[in-house]
Amino acid sequence: MKQFFPLLAFLFFNSCQYFDKQVPSEKVLLQKELKSINWNEVDEYPSVADCEKVSDKKQRQQCFFEVMSKLIQEKLDLDTLSILYPELDTIEVKVTVFPNSTMKFEPLFPKDSVAYDTIKIDSILHARLVDFPKVNPAIKRGIPVKTQFVLPVILKEKSDK
Repeated sequence: MKQFFPLLAFLFFNSCQYFDKQVPSEKVLLQKELKSINWNEVDEYPSVADCEKVSDKKQRQQCFFEVMSKLIQEKLDLDTLSILYPELDTIEVKVTVFPNSTMKFEPLFPKDSVAYDTIKIDSILHARLVDFPKVNPAIKRGIPVKTQFVLPVILKEKSDK
């Protein structure tokens, strides 16, 4: 027993040093984790039902953009934008998808937008771009997040004459 006691005392007194180590605070751990996250990318892009069956992340994103461009184009084909502005063949639309699945559309005008009545074009977009199918928001670390992207929308096809 005499030989065992010094070993036990040695283990006891030396093991106390493990309790002296500082545990990082929650704030430090949180800051470290936040810095490690790439906030410019999402884990899953927004999606519509037609694209849910696509398993590849990039292909699903492409599917979503194609579906959205086509839907916007179809809704704007019904309107007078091409009559009001015959020289305007493509318009860029900034689309915002919110975490609650709602969407917002904003036209982006070229630098020479003085030639266009931006208020009229904006009101036409807001009137026409309604009643979209349900859009599932983008996901970041399991949480729905807001995303924004710009889609070029063709208002009229260029004819080969």
